[in-house]
Amino acid sequence: MSVSTSQRFGSTAVEQAEAVLVEQYPQLVRLAYVTLPDSFGRHARVLLAHRAVQRALPRGIGRSIGGPGPGGPAPGAVGGPDGPGPLSEVRVRVLRAALAPAGRVRAALARAGWPPVPPFVWGLRLWPPAGGIDEAARVLTGAPGPVRAAFVLHRMDGLPEEAVVRLLGAAGVADPADGVREALALPVDEALPAALRHPEFDASVVSTRPTDLLRRRRRVRAGWGAAAVVALVTGVVLADAPPPRPEVTPAAGPVAAGALDPARLVRVPAEAWADTARVDFTAWPARGARTADRALLARALGTWAARPGGVPVVAAPGTATDPPARPPHLLYAGDSEGRAVVLLLDGDRVVRYAEAADGPRARELAFARTDDAGVTTAAALTVVRNTAGGAARYLLAPWVDRAGTRDLLRAGDGAAPLAVAADGVTAPVAVPPSDGACGSWPVLELTSSARIVEKHAFVLADLGALSPVHLTYTPLPDGPGAVPARQPREVTGPAARAAWVPAACRLRELGGGAVRAVNVWDFADSQLPEGAGRAVWSCTRASGWAGPGDVLVQLRPPAGPSLDVARARSTAACGRFGQHLLAGTRWRSPAGRWYLLAAGSREVAAISAAGAVRAEAAGRSLAAPAAEAGAPVTLTARLASGARITALDGASGGRD
Repeated sequence: MSVSTSQRFGSTAVEQAEAVLVEQYPQLVRLAYVTLPDSFGRHARVLLAHRAVQRALPRGIGRSIGGPGPGGPAPGAVGGPDGPGPLSEVRVRVLRAALAPAGRVRAALARAGWPPVPPFVWGLRLWPPAGGIDEAARVLTGAPGPVRAAFVLHRMDGLPEEAVVRLLGAAGVADPADGVREALALPVDEALPAALRHPEFDASVVSTRPTDLLRRRRRVRAGWGAAAVVALVTGVVLADAPPPRPEVTPAAGPVAAGALDPARLVRVPAEAWADTARVDFTAWPARGARTADRALLARALGTWAARPGGVPVVAAPGTATDPPARPPHLLYAGDSEGRAVVLLLDGDRVVRYAEAADGPRARELAFARTDDAGVTTAAALTVVRNTAGGAARYLLAPWVDRAGTRDLLRAGDGAAPLAVAADGVTAPVAVPPSDGACGSWPVLELTSSARIVEKHAFVLADLGALSPVHLTYTPLPDGPGAVPARQPREVTGPAARAAWVPAACRLRELGGGAVRAVNVWDFADSQLPEGAGRAVWSCTRASGWAGPGDVLVQLRPPAGPSLDVARARSTAACGRFGQHLLAGTRWRSPAGRWYLLAAGSREVAAISAAGAVRAEAAGRSLAAPAAEAGAPVTLTARLASGARITALDGASGGRD
């Protein structure tokens, strides 16, 4: 190099980099937040993103902002579309921090199986406002960090592909070109990047909420006695444990002072849910006959923190199992079906502790996610499940006025009343069979109190997790052309129940622990050839707590079973940010002739097929003669806006 590093990065260069960082601060925070691993919660990602950007300046003269990463080029080789510059150098440092946020200590903890340790902000929880960068992070959940980074740099920041490759390479990415290719192939609606570039979606804006507003002063005093509290709880756990003494797994993280004291558990007044705009698990009161049983509560908290060996732990994907950082919220403590059960809320997760009703035997722990839960997704929790008997009992939300059960496979049958005890626990409810049979599919039908919403009933399905799954239905578009999108509806009307009949038995294929809601969207209908009647195209989407979901596209002919058309996993398709859909399949008429059928969602204006079948059709459906099997067919559609989309993967395969 003709210019030394110290010369290039003297005080003037550092000042220029600082000016760029201040000017581009929201964009850099967005890059760091979306690139950070999915394993971090929103609070930790916010803190780590801001820390990555604020540490992106050199620590002193003579240190290169864009020094070579592992396998990266030399300083000065990095650049955006206009070549090297302070912004490119700062971006590289931000990318390095976001792609390797753990550092040596954090990496060692990760290798030991411990969760990542974020920076701490005492007394506050931070998260991005709804609709901002958190939407992008949710949509991209499951994609590798370099792919998410490439998506932000290319789709949001507008960098050319070559510049993105250079930046990722300088940040130490092993195969930057591959990361860019994967980012370009992500099935993300074009409306998302465009929306996030609007000024109102400032990525550096965060929302805050106090974690311990009413107890902060008491916690300071309790800090002096923290060791005694932990020792007391540990003593209770070990004293109650049956011989021989089990091996204890260390708690996965620090335990805050007082967090394991049963006397400090948060207890909400019984009528709090009727006087708040936040109707979710935080409004649940403490219920059950054993809410005053200090020994049971201490065992639940101590088992959670100390994790004795031999205690089975079940956690929904993406749910942390570390000890509480503050006293949890007590939801329930009582006996059911020979088990003593404690349900606790800790931030964005619910924890269930269970043991034998007469003492600490056969203990178990279960963790579930509750991010952004609401009236429906916070309406019930599983208290106990009797696998042998094929039944479960649920604790219902305090705002549930009436409860019933119905069979999804019998659309014309009414709901049967379900008895609910004074503490909110239901009578035993049949659960879907686990042996593969599908003669019935029982679900809960709950009605909310008129004190929070008028005439609102909804349906929940048990998929084997701690939290039942909310079922919804989106009907066909109203009329021809690009009409406004219709919102999902509850599965209580005749059309919704009829649409769910062919989809019910497919619920077994979903990962219950990761799913918060399942929607059946009838996105198109089309006339079948040879006068075979009108068929409906539907997309069943299982949306996960983390954002992405799995989809199954089916064709429902007027007679006979539904046909599977296409599948996709970890996708935004058929959701809020994936409203443009095209699908197709081969279909055999009653006379034995084969056709290629295709249909698109409400904004589709024309469909074309290329490859083994060449055809075009105006409107939202296409039907063309085809061979039973052969070379693949490529389907594309033009939207009313002029944009083009391709068929969902697997959409043109043969199907009898």
